[in-house]
Amino acid sequence: MRRRAAAKSIDWILLSVTVAIVAIGWLMLYAASYESDASLFSFSSAIGSQTIWLGVSAVICMAIMVTDWRIWSSFAYPIMIATTLSLAAVLILGKEIKGATSWFSIFGFSVQPSEFAKLGTALGFSAYLSQPNINLENVKTIIQACLIFLVPAGLIVLQPDPGTAIVFLAFFVPLFRAGLNASFYILGLSLAFIFIGSLIWSPFLMFILILLSACLFLTLDLKEYKLPMSVLLLLSLFCLASYNFVDYRILLGLVVIAVGYVSYQSFNQGKYRILITGLIIACMASALSFGTKWSFENILKSHQQDRINVWLRPDLCDPQGSLYNIIQSKTAIGSGGIAGKGFLNGSMTNLNYVPEQKTDFIFSTLGEEQGFVGSFSLIVLFTLMLLRISVIAERAKMLFVRYYAYSIAGFIFFHFFINVGMTMGIMPVIGIPLALMSKGGSSLIAFLVMITILLKMDQKRIA
Repeated sequence: MRRRAAAKSIDWILLSVTVAIVAIGWLMLYAASYESDASLFSFSSAIGSQTIWLGVSAVICMAIMVTDWRIWSSFAYPIMIATTLSLAAVLILGKEIKGATSWFSIFGFSVQPSEFAKLGTALGFSAYLSQPNINLENVKTIIQACLIFLVPAGLIVLQPDPGTAIVFLAFFVPLFRAGLNASFYILGLSLAFIFIGSLIWSPFLMFILILLSACLFLTLDLKEYKLPMSVLLLLSLFCLASYNFVDYRILLGLVVIAVGYVSYQSFNQGKYRILITGLIIACMASALSFGTKWSFENILKSHQQDRINVWLRPDLCDPQGSLYNIIQSKTAIGSGGIAGKGFLNGSMTNLNYVPEQKTDFIFSTLGEEQGFVGSFSLIVLFTLMLLRISVIAERAKMLFVRYYAYSIAGFIFFHFFINVGMTMGIMPVIGIPLALMSKGGSSLIAFLVMITILLKMDQKRIA
């Protein structure tokens, strides 16, 4: 009776959604391979190798479902250490493909250890956070927790594969659930805004915006803040709207007057600490803004600048060069319309107009052949998957399972959001595959194993 009850407790919603996404990915990969090679059971073809890796994944996942789930919590640290060491080993013994030493060549097969490092790091990270003495108000604890995923991320950067390394920021999701102060996330978003804004706009405009932000920060602490707040908001809108038409020195003069007024009021009201803190932060942020622009123009190589410009300043890029992939991808997605051209009827897909369509740009095949309906349906499926994983996390009785679930959710979200954003030109092209859909045995096996382990853990929650 106990075994039967446990069998019924498997989360069929998550399992069904996972199978649906994998099936859609297989069909889109078949469509992208249809005109060139469509042999279903041969490693020589893209769809054939993916089919075989699906079979291998199915065997591994069934083995996981019949083993004791506690093996993953008991051996979390050894698995994490082993996968991290594999990242160091690939730098020495790995095979270089497309400029990155990210693969082992084993009996003719390419294995990417960074994909399995996600699993190992998720297990080790969850084991660390679930310890009873963990306190995320302690700076030492925060540093130790971050080092768990920053070390493998750093090794991946050395390959170099910065796209995969960025995905390890997903561990800030379980950190937030574990109680990490929200101010760290506000700081991170502020830094991201400064970096991105400095590359899109002039550093002088960023300087003005930073000073205005400092004014707003100081104004909130004043006793009478409604009038100066209103004036500052109007001034902010004026600066943004007229920056290209009015001499920036005039705008800067207005902002300096505003800073002087707010600083004077803060000084009169005895807000010395707030005033000094606000001005120091404004100076540091401004220095960071100018430094970002200088580094972009003087340190980065031309091809590295092109990658960033494709994302932030496409008007500066060559349509036949660095911008070509994005143009073709957006054209393919847009040509699908509402209902798409139909399965195997995508002209741009069949003629291979979109580079890397079987890996990084698999979503463009879906957009062309299934249109808005198919694309939106996939977004719904991934959203449902993330929601279901969150439900599993919250009903888990063990903290280890909860943090592991949120780690997996973070990985899936980053892969989905960045990859789909890449194909539509709203995110940088950094070579991140679409989880469970893009061609690649290592990625497919790793994600299916991570989800299966979670299903097994959830299955035993009432056992």
